[in-house]
Amino acid sequence: MTFMVGQKFPTATTPAVMENGEINNDFSVAEHGKGSYTVVFFYPLDFTFVCPTELVAFNKAMSRFEALGCKVVAASVDSVFSHAAWRRTPLADGGIEEVNYPMLSDIERKLSNELGILADGGVTFRASYLIDKEGTVRHMVVNDLPLGRSVEEMLRMVEALDFHEKHGEVCPANWKQGEEGMQANRESTSAYLSKTA
Repeated sequence: MTFMVGQKFPTATTPAVMENGEINNDFSVAEHGKGSYTVVFFYPLDFTFVCPTELVAFNKAMSRFEALGCKVVAASVDSVFSHAAWRRTPLADGGIEEVNYPMLSDIERKLSNELGILADGGVTFRASYLIDKEGTVRHMVVNDLPLGRSVEEMLRMVEALDFHEKHGEVCPANWKQGEEGMQANRESTSAYLSKTA
């Protein structure tokens, strides 16, 4: 069965390196994100090329995610020992230094198999999931290995979900924080298009 938006994120526990550098052998995305929005992003491998640019970009945006009440979790098929070593490696040497979010180890491919995101060779595609406060996936996107993702777009999606949940309105194409939403009816759509088209 293909994993889809609207389903609960898998509940399997895995080891993870926490933001303080400690290893948690029974890390659960559901428990970690309970009552918060959570972004989980999978990347192919530690010590590679596009991957460190993504992990550093997410780390630079952490204060913005936190302001939205959103936690961030990185995940790959590497071991926690590889994650820990990568966190200790300087940026100038291809490392990521001490990122301020957990790094999950899906070394047994429990999560990536359930999500259907394994690429040839046993690494994961660049899959990103936005999970709501009840553990339901509300947004997901999967990039092929050469295509780095947009942290700005993920922030926009968290803002959109937060706006929808607070105001009950829907977010039109290219909606940004501070812009108007719409009611989910034809009249509101027509009025919006009349103003913006």
